[in-house]
Formats: sequence, C-alpha cells, structure tokens
Amino acid sequence: MMLPVKLIPPVKDYIWGGTKLKEEYSIRTDLPKAAEAWVLSCHKDGQSVISGGVYDGRTLESVIEEEGRGILGDNAARFDYFPVLIKLIDAKDNLSVQVHPDNAYARIHEGEYGKTEAWYILDCEEGASLIYGFQKTISREELRERIENNTLLEVVNRVPVHRGDLFFIDSGTLHAIGKGILLAEVQQNSNTTYRVYDYGRLGADGKPRALHIDKALDVTRCAPPEHRVGPEGRPERHDGYVSTLQASCEFFTFRTLDVDGAADFEADKSSFVSLVILDGTGTLRFGGGEMDLRKGESVFIPAGMGPYTIAGQMKLLETRV
Repeated sequence: MMLPVKLIPPVKDYIWGGTKLKEEYSIRTDLPKAAEAWVLSCHKDGQSVISGGVYDGRTLESVIEEEGRGILGDNAARFDYFPVLIKLIDAKDNLSVQVHPDNAYARIHEGEYGKTEAWYILDCEEGASLIYGFQKTISREELRERIENNTLLEVVNRVPVHRGDLFFIDSGTLHAIGKGILLAEVQQNSNTTYRVYDYGRLGADGKPRALHIDKALDVTRCAPPEHRVGPEGRPERHDGYVSTLQASCEFFTFRTLDVDGAADFEADKSSFVSLVILDGTGTLRFGGGEMDLRKGESVFIPAGMGPYTIAGQMKLLETRV
C-alpha cells in the first residue's frame, strides 16, 4: 500500500510574480520570482516531484503509472487524465485579463481539457481587487470592439478582495487576478488560457505578449458572474477542527480545515486526498508512520489508505475528486 508523500512543486517565474511564496511559504527555487508554485501537478508543463521515501525524486505521475490508477480512487475513474491542478499564486502585479474554454472547445482546439477553477484568497494588500465577469450583459460584437479600442476595462466587473474570499470561475468567465493578491487555486488539469488584455506589457523577449482574441470571443460568456463571492458552505465544527466547504463541482471538491489539536480523517476508496498547508505547523499520522507538516508543504494521500490524524495548529486546503 502506498503511503502519503510530500511533493516538491514546479515553480513559474511569470513577469507579474513576486517573492512571497519563497519568503512566506518556503517554496524553494533559484528563480528570482515565484509567480506560481504548482503544489499538486501531473501536467506536462510542470510536474510534482516526490520528496523522501521509496519514491524520492520521482514524479507523482510516474508513481501513479506504476501503482495503478486505483490510488486515485473510484471518482477519478471517469477521467482519462489526472483531474486537478493546484497552485499557490503570488500576484505582485496585475495578471492579464483572460478566459478559459470548456472541455468540448479545448479538446478540439488545444488537444487538452478545459479549465474551471476556484480561488481561495490567502492574503491581499489593502484596496486589492480582481476582475470577475462583466458589470452587465454585452454583445459579442461590443466585446470585440472594446478589446480592439482598449476600453474593455470600462465594462468588466471589478470586485474588492478580502482574506478568506472564495471565487468560483466556470470556464467561459472573464477574469483577472489583481496586483497585491496571494491565493490558492484549485482547477482542472489544464494550462489553456486565452489572453484578451495585458496592459500593454512586454514579455521577456521585449515584445508584447500574444493575445488570443478570436478564441476568447468563441468561449467568453459576456455577462455578470453566475456565482456569488464566498464559500459554498458554512463552517462546521468537529472534534479538533472546523471544516468549511469552499467549492464543489464535477471536477473537484475542496474545503479548508482549521485544525486545533488532533483531528481524525479517512482516505476511503472514493478519492485521493491532497493537503496543502496554508498556515501553521503540525504532524500527519497514519498507519505506516508520521510526517511533520509546515506552511507551504503539499501532501498526496492515496485513495483507500484508511484513517489518518492531523495534529497541531494549522489551516489546510483539502481537495478530493
């Protein structure tokens, strides 16, 4: 039986990134910026690597291939790929205004799956905001005109951001993370993004970064967001912890766990469990041993492992499919 493993994330140094993930979340990289840390990833553009134990140095994807997809759980059987990608994102500057396609469009045009995602706000500077859909419904023709004449920002829905906010972003929802925001993102395992506005910035090659206007027009829902801001569920008290359902959909379910003491959980056969430590320190205890946990670390627990205990004072992001 495979036991829990810690994961080393690939790190991306996009031009808008900062250094908080290195300074506050112990993300290790020689890159000057750490815009994103992919704390659970089996994507071709960046793979989680196992740290310690019998699989030390191997990618999580290679171990899944060796152990068999049973370690992902029964719910993952409906996907022919690893279903989720989880990131920590540090936006020192504004991200581009962008949109993601759904599965049907992405499979035809990009050869991978679409992208529905959710953002949990870890921290933010005073006055920080993000773009979330439109203020009102507009036509596709107006959207094209506003992209071409640089007036798009006049009609987007800009939302103030606070620590603990939750934004659910269906494929087709126009969005952009604003500067001064640190967040955790749970998403479909896809890296397809259509950029429609980028503040006139130049990329590392000194040229304007590419826009994807025609594809964006194909997939953008030109309307206000369909979901309210905030977690899907209310805090629920259990022995040793408080659980809050943040978001659930056909692709993933994730909740925050505020542990104070010792809390018992189970990895049943329905799904693997991803734990990302958002704050604090503690210990994970399971049938084959235990491991220390600290802020910024990511743990993969195979489906069917059975009971485990999280002890300490921590906030964690728990994701299942």
